[in-house]
Amino acid sequence: MLDTNSTSRGSPARVDASHFCPVSSQPIPTRVVLLAGPSGSGKSSLAARTGLPVLRLDDFYKEGNDPTLPVVTGSTDIDWDSVLSWDADAAVAAVAELCRTGRTHVPVYDIATSSRSGVEALDIARTPLFVAEGIFAADIVDRCQELGLLADALCLRGRPSTTFRRRLVRDLREGRKSVPFLLRRGWRLMRAERRIVARQTALGAYPCGKAEALGRLAAAAAGRCRRAPVEGRLTEQGAAPGPAGD
Repeated sequence: MLDTNSTSRGSPARVDASHFCPVSSQPIPTRVVLLAGPSGSGKSSLAARTGLPVLRLDDFYKEGNDPTLPVVTGSTDIDWDSVLSWDADAAVAAVAELCRTGRTHVPVYDIATSSRSGVEALDIARTPLFVAEGIFAADIVDRCQELGLLADALCLRGRPSTTFRRRLVRDLREGRKSVPFLLRRGWRLMRAERRIVARQTALGAYPCGKAEALGRLAAAAAGRCRRAPVEGRLTEQGAAPGPAGD
């Protein structure tokens, strides 16, 4: 559970109050914290620790038979680490509906079969803050900011070797894909992890470890929100691809 009386950890420049805006005396609107980071960085576990409602953005993956799915260069593998494998429009619509009404319907996605197994209702009532977590969360920072929905955007980062081990253990335990696929993907993502973090940072997600992320989430829960988008973001065309799955 978040301690809203705590302050964010880290250097003063990174947690300067100019990154936030005070909430007025009007009823507090619902806002979202976008939680990004490489696959296996611990987004889901961190989101669960906050006690806040959570929207799983990975449930908005396209299905395996979608003809628009990208493939890994030089391979026949589907590139689930490209944002082109994900339905950003549907994700933003769900975030916006939660902020506006406190409820929405989201797909239930089975990563092992690359398909949607159904739809479920997500009801957060009038909770003033919720977390939307997923590897493509940074790709909707601008849109959520423009819609006035954004409280903060974070990118979890750590050691690539640690992320590799955590991701592989999880994916094998859950039977997400075949072992050869997971090993190929894991090696590719470990080599690309620093580029992935740099890309998500350029898209507007603040890079930090878990402790600092919890501090910033507590600040957002206490009523402080981002004032303006970060300058110098990269576009999909000029960026390194991100990962697939938390």
